Amino acid sequence: MFKFLNLQPEIFGVDVNDLSLRIVKLKKKRKGFVVVSCSEVLVPPDVIKEGVVQNQDALVEIIKKALAGSKGKKLGTRYAIISLPEEKSFSQVIQMPRMTHQELVSAVPLEAENYIPLPIDKVYLDFQIIDSHQGNDKNTLNHVDLLINVIPKTIADTYVACFKKAGLIPCILEVESQAIARALMKEGTSTSPIIFIDLGNANTSFIIFSGNSIRFTSSIPISSNQLTLAIAQKTKVSFDKAEELKLKFGLTTKKGEKNYDIVSAMDPLLSDLAQQIKKYIEFYRDHVSHEYFPLEGNIEKIVLCGGGANLKELTDFLFKKLAIPVVIGDPCINLLPLKKGKNFLIPTAKAQSFATALGLALRGASQGLLNEYHD
Repeated sequence: MFKFLNLQPEIFGVDVNDLSLRIVKLKKKRKGFVVVSCSEVLVPPDVIKEGVVQNQDALVEIIKKALAGSKGKKLGTRYAIISLPEEKSFSQVIQMPRMTHQELVSAVPLEAENYIPLPIDKVYLDFQIIDSHQGNDKNTLNHVDLLINVIPKTIADTYVACFKKAGLIPCILEVESQAIARALMKEGTSTSPIIFIDLGNANTSFIIFSGNSIRFTSSIPISSNQLTLAIAQKTKVSFDKAEELKLKFGLTTKKGEKNYDIVSAMDPLLSDLAQQIKKYIEFYRDHVSHEYFPLEGNIEKIVLCGGGANLKELTDFLFKKLAIPVVIGDPCINLLPLKKGKNFLIPTAKAQSFATALGLALRGASQGLLNEYHD
């Protein structure tokens, strides 16, 4: 059978943050997905700061550079799903009376005003129905659980404007946590709560996922680059040399090259990270899980992702601090294994850094949603 006409456009993912812009396009096969195009460009520190675009013209040129330098097959489409900064978004689980989807569309913004920190007319709002009542007859319940996601219009509009100027059509916008969870979850579901820790170059995202949805998110001001800077300051070497030492030794030894004390330089930041994680776990157990999801068990494991997840012995360090199993996530878990002799377009050492872009691309490849684009 020949496909003469495809009314659904192909969509690729673009992950943009303070320090980098990554592109991934996937192709859907019968048993999974394969990477057909990818690109990565560094973002200078004065272009985006804490998720806010400071220089639109510079960002437009960076987008064009990433498009022109993509590896693999030509992108062949202008439709893109774009990440929005986690630190500027707001997520909240709320309960609403049971009603139709159309009724929820009208009612949720009114209820959301009681939770979000900005006026409702200043934000874009989306919501997802959460299936949180396993084992119960959902038809007998008089309420429905929702995850609402909110982003200031000024933030989203700026990103959309830049991508349009670069010649793209941003048809879907999604906060980073949603994309990360999609990339790391096999078939998108979990029977018990899992924590994803995305240790990035600019910040760290804390995500609790259970069932079919994210339940809680927060952005932690600790980053992989801060670890490198701490090593540089302690050992009095350049940032690039400190990065080299971090990657080479990680937490495997107290004394690195030329007796540089790598571990003691990073210990205060990593101990603070563990304390932050513990604080959010306790908050979830005492508030969110009890109020909305009384049937859920304890948190099963912590999954690390992002470029900082590659730090040697980090899983053992966090396990000792938190007494919860810690593993390295696989952002390629939903991709098909490569055929013999084929090379993966995304280098293995870089795969963790592409988690968000892969999650965005998975959504784009799963559903060509032209009707989600509104000019």
